[in-house]
Amino acid sequence: MTGLRAVALGGGHGLQATLGALRTITDDITAVVTVADDGGSSGRLRRELGLLPPGDLRKALTALAGPDAWRTVFEHRFGGTGALAGHAVGNLVLAGLLEVLGDPVAALAEAGRLLGVTGRVLPMCTEPMDIEADVTGLDEDPSTVRRIRGQVAVATTPGRVHRIRLCNARRRGDLPTACPDAVTAVRDADLVLLGPGSWFTSVLPHLLVPELHDALVETSATRVVVLNLVPQAGETAGFSPEQHLDVLCAHAPGLRVDAVVADADAVPTPDRLRRAAGALGARAWLDSVTNAATPERHDPAALGATLARAIAAVRAR
Repeated sequence: MTGLRAVALGGGHGLQATLGALRTITDDITAVVTVADDGGSSGRLRRELGLLPPGDLRKALTALAGPDAWRTVFEHRFGGTGALAGHAVGNLVLAGLLEVLGDPVAALAEAGRLLGVTGRVLPMCTEPMDIEADVTGLDEDPSTVRRIRGQVAVATTPGRVHRIRLCNARRRGDLPTACPDAVTAVRDADLVLLGPGSWFTSVLPHLLVPELHDALVETSATRVVVLNLVPQAGETAGFSPEQHLDVLCAHAPGLRVDAVVADADAVPTPDRLRRAAGALGARAWLDSVTNAATPERHDPAALGATLARAIAAVRAR
């Protein structure tokens, strides 16, 4: 689709899948990435240096990178048992760029040039965020609501997540402030994608940043939600596909959607999903979009083809 300006919002492996699919239909791609990770290499760098967690940003960069050796180097993790054990090379490079340049947008642009990136990678916010969640099922009384904090804690909770909030990790009382370039990208886009990915920790956080929320509600772009192939242990264990849409609506009641894409084999009751999609103003597109070799991952070519058909149908309306 020549000239299609696409923006994908998310994080982690889910955003990588979306970016791979978008590369099959357009070259004008902007990834807007969550910045609340507090685990693994990203969490260590964030705590030690006070920087944005680089891991999800690194994944987005490599998803849009050219096929040269730097892509492999960026994803390489150090072994051993020393201070570097577990760190990805790309995380350290991004940490260095963030410290030297002092501007996350400039740092990501420089990393993009190094990797030969097609498109652009932007942080959701230019400061690290923390996720808080209201969770039940952690006490003897299953209705007791507990508040837990941190992306890893939310992603791995054995309880049921009901609602999340975002707070500035450096100034607890402040609302999250969006990266201005990300807001502009959403407002100017022809296509905006939400999902797949960890629903409460990678997808929904974008809707809780006031400027990004308003841009997503007000943009004239075609808005598409891509659902996960399987519920995620912890965050969305036991969730049906339509429940993912219900919590999306609960966190952003004003958001209208044009299309909901799901794998046909992952939807046990298609009529329920169609009704839930219709409540958001969307049509549900049920196709085979899984990767045959790794069924828990989306196939970029198949997902790209489904997105192209959905976009054409929305435009025809």
